[in-house]
Amino acid sequence: MPTVFILFGFIFKFYSNDHEPIHIHVLKGGCKAKFTLFPVELVDNIGMKPSEIKIIESIICENQEVIAEHWNRFFNKSK
Repeated sequence: MPTVFILFGFIFKFYSNDHEPIHIHVLKGGCKAKFTLFPVELVDNIGMKPSEIKIIESIICENQEVIAEHWNRFFNKSK
């Protein structure tokens, strides 16, 4: 389970058996959310508050290319 980064207590990661489209899982304190990257959209939310979702979405938007680079490197994909 590669962790891309941890910011404000949110753990941004993907799973080794993940599938396309490119997406990121975000975990914090037993809560989790899943976002696609292109476009950045919430796919699933289990327990995150609306204010946390806004923060997470902002972080993903600001780091969209970094996350995609990690995904492509891990899954050996070219852009």
